[in-house]
This record gives sequence, structure tokens and C-alpha cells, in this order.
Amino acid sequence: MSGRRVVIIGGGLAGITAALDCAAAGAHVTLVEVRRRLGGAAYSVRREGLEMDNGQHVFLRGCLAYRGLLQRLGSEHLVSVQPRLQIPVLKPGCEPYMLRRSSLPAPLHLAGALARYPYLSPRQRLGAARTALALRRIDRREREADRITLGQWLARHGQGPDAVAALWDLIALPTLNLPAAEASLALGVFVFRRGLLTSADEGDIGFHVGTLGDIIGRPAEIALRGAGVELALGRRAERVRQTATGFEVHDGGGDGLSAEAVIVAVPHTRAATLLEPLLGGPQAAWRRLGASPIVNLHVVYDRTVCEHPFAAGVGTPVQYLFDRSGAAGAPAGCQYLAVSLSGAEREMKLSVDALRERFLPALEELLPRARGARVESFLVTREHAATFRAAPGVGALRPGPLTSVPGLLLAGTWTDTGWPATLESAVLSGHAAARGALRQLGIEETLPRPRALTTPARAATAAARPAGAPAP
Repeated sequence: MSGRRVVIIGGGLAGITAALDCAAAGAHVTLVEVRRRLGGAAYSVRREGLEMDNGQHVFLRGCLAYRGLLQRLGSEHLVSVQPRLQIPVLKPGCEPYMLRRSSLPAPLHLAGALARYPYLSPRQRLGAARTALALRRIDRREREADRITLGQWLARHGQGPDAVAALWDLIALPTLNLPAAEASLALGVFVFRRGLLTSADEGDIGFHVGTLGDIIGRPAEIALRGAGVELALGRRAERVRQTATGFEVHDGGGDGLSAEAVIVAVPHTRAATLLEPLLGGPQAAWRRLGASPIVNLHVVYDRTVCEHPFAAGVGTPVQYLFDRSGAAGAPAGCQYLAVSLSGAEREMKLSVDALRERFLPALEELLPRARGARVESFLVTREHAATFRAAPGVGALRPGPLTSVPGLLLAGTWTDTGWPATLESAVLSGHAAARGALRQLGIEETLPRPRALTTPARAATAAARPAGAPAP
């Protein structure tokens, strides 16, 4: 131990990552988390005998930081990555279509799938291909890219509402937590380039085969304690005070925690309130990041009604659905489907009965076998502020890890990682904050080198059956 003390506020992925990094470099680390569990917005709950994830999260093969964290937690065996991108797309009254990439290099790897995509006319398919090539040429760092929506740019390139709903929102909604009509062009460019247009394999989808509690929460507690991190769970940081030697973090009772560096890894609205006395002006911009909700429906049928481990919906209010029967421990013979609704401002206002009335018929339209099945359970989980709102102008509002106060750093998906609010963004922000804290403390960064991650040339990822769901 170096004797240098670091306090980390927030036990989500960003805080977990920062704590492991700082401890690995020899700092004495205390992690303060208001909940009595770790994982932040990625957690599991037990309801009606099922171990359900609060929201459905997927990642990409190219999410190396997140996959590296799972290696450190020892839970990488509970996730799987598709050997090759394929998305079953369902539309009422139509045969399912498998949107699948080929082995050709990008962007040709998607040419065949787009050429056969049945939910666009031949003319629309050709226009979509031309638009995708134009999207590759945009410099997302240009100021204009953060001033208009992805939908406005698509309209300029001939993509009408039908094409946007059938194709572009298929990717934009689950990754940006907003439809293309409302999302920042700059972030949209990042998503489509990084996931689909630059590398053939980086967009292959990764799934959580186990629950988030088994993959993140419980393994993180074991890993942090093993690394020597002191965990202060169930304690709410109420105030951060600057002292002659660094900082004190107070939880409203007793003596404060002393530290030479503090990393604040909580949502932007909470960080703004907590740090206003120290930072003043800059925190006002963080509140303008806004919030976008996610609603998840948890439906248990008395029989198997969907043959796909996950699927996307077109021409239906069902955006994505996932078979979580095995992970959640559904009763024998039953199937548990989780329906993930991103950018769900309308659904957030609906009652459980209203959601049931709207979505059970929609599921029957997509899944013919659901029409004769009995619904054993229908539950709803809501995240009112699941992510920051990825709208135009957001790029100028996201801060980096450093603040104007030396030794005080920021982490979280809302900070400027370049990514939208994803699992990968959270982990990247934790690394950046830890790196900044260690540098300011004069501690040499000595992070463990992750084992080589599986690539398409290594067939190990093909073994497990995918089960999971998208989230921002």
C-alpha cells in the first residue's frame, strides 16, 4: 500500500472499475455505496420466484473494457458472444427474417442481409445502402454533428419514416435510448460506425447468460474485498469537503472519510447536487444532460411461445424481447420473456394494467404460439432516469474525468467517454478516473493485463446459447 487514500462514491460499474484500478496500484481505497449491493443500474431482483434483471443489457464483441472487467471479476464464463452477428427480426403477419452478417470485410459484410431485408422495398434498400456509406464519411467531432438529430440527417439522405422505423431505429433505440428522430447525430454516427460499418466482427452481440447479480454484483464484492478495498455499503455520501490535506466525505453521521483523492461515480444529477459547493458553475451544465427512461416487461407463459433467444420487433410496440427462462429460474415447461422498451417516456406513464392490455396482444401478433398460451405472470420494472438523454448538444455538456479541483474526479456513463450510455462507457470512465487520480497522487499505474479476449478466429465463443437483452 502506498498510504495514499482514495474514496470512491458509487458502486456501479464505473466505481467498481476505478476501485480495482486504484487498489491494484497500491492505494488504500474505500468505496461508498448507498445501496447494500454493488452494480449500480445493472442489478437483479427476486420477484414471484424469478431472479430477474432490472433491465436487459447486451454488449458487443468490441466492448473490450467491459469484457476485461468481467475477466477481473471471474464471471466472463457467464456471458457469451455470437460467433457472427445475427438478429431475428419479427413483424406481425410476416415470417421472421434473420438479419445476419457475412464473412466479407466491412461494410460488405451486411450487404447481403440488407439486399434481402423484406421490410424495405428494393428502392428503400438501395437508398439505405447509400446512406450507410455516407454515414461512414461523417466526422462526428464536427460541431454540426452534435447540433442536429440522426433523424434529420437520415431524412436529408432520403430515409423516410418507414425506413427509419424498419431499419435505423432497430439499432438507434437500444443503443442511444432514443429514436433516431430525437438522438444526436454525433452519437448515432459513433454507434453505427463502431458496431456495424467499420469492422465486420465488432458488432457481434454479447449476452449475459446468467443474471446481473451473478455476473456483476456478487463477483464484484468478492473481487473488491480480495483487492483490499474497504466497502461502505448502505451509506449515502451527503457532502464532500475539501481540507488542507485533501478531502473528507461525510455520510450525515459520525466522522468523515479522509482521502487525498475522491472519485465521484454516481449519476449526473446526483453528482451535480453533491459537488455544487465545491465546483459551483460547471455542475449546472450536467443537469442539462437530462434523462431517458427504460421500461422492462417480464412475461411468463405456461409454455414455450418463442423459439429465438432474442428478437427485434418491427411494426409493433415490442422493441426487443429476450428469453430469460434459464437465467431467471422459470418453472419447468414455462417460458419467461423480457420485453425491453428504450426511450420509453410514454410507457413510463402507463399503469401495469394498461401495459398488459397494450403488449400482450402485441406479443400474440408477433408470436402465434402465444395466442393459446396462459400468462402466468406479468411484471413491470421501470428505470425513470436510466441514461442521460442522448440528444443534440449533449457532447458539449459531458465533462471529462478531471475537475477544477485537484484530486476530485468524475466517472460514469454520462462523462465524456465518446460512447453513449452503455456498459462499455461505464467501465471506460472508471479507468479514466482512476488513471487521473493515480497521476495526481503520484502513484504509478500498474494495472493487470487481461487475458487475450476471444476473436472470431477462436471458436470458443460459439458454445453458449445467447440469452439476454439490450439496454442503453
